[in-house]
Formats: sequence, structure tokens, C-alpha cells
Amino acid sequence: MGRRPEGKAEHLFKNLGKKIDELISDIKKGTDDPRFKDRFEELKRNGEKLKTEFNSFKDDHHEIFDDIDKSFEKAGEEIRKAFSETFRKGSKNKKEA
Repeated sequence: MGRRPEGKAEHLFKNLGKKIDELISDIKKGTDDPRFKDRFEELKRNGEKLKTEFNSFKDDHHEIFDDIDKSFEKAGEEIRKAFSETFRKGSKNKKEA
């Protein structure tokens, strides 16, 4: 018996894996390449600028972020309660059986 034909998804993921390996290799080579050093520095500066702008935005809209934080905490607590209740019911049913 021979090998079954390669499916479309299998072929796609195989090629994607090769491209990712090439990208990683290029990045490793690029860090030593003087042509890319300026670009990396520019990206670092842009990253710092975005970080500063986000922090400023967050400070300007702290009430909204506080509300979001409280909502996440409340949602997390509700999820915890739901899991606890579900597992408590599950263990009661096992004991009764």
C-alpha cells in the first residue's frame, strides 16, 4: 500500500510550517544584518511611542478602565460560582448513586 494523497489542509499546514521556519531563520539573520538594525530600532521606538500613548489614553479614560476591571472581576466571580455549583451538584449526584 502506498502513501495516501496529501489533503488540502495538510498541504496548507505543511507549507505554512515551512514559511514560519523561513521567517524565524530570516529574523535571526536579520538581527545581525546592518540593513535591518535601523528598522529594528524604528520598531522599538514606535513600540515605546504606542506604549506611552496607550498609557496616556488609559489615564485620560481611567473611569472606563475601572468599570471594565470591575466588570471582569464580577464576571470572574460569577463563573467561579457557576463552576462551584456545578461541581457541588455533580458530587451530590455521585454520592446518591
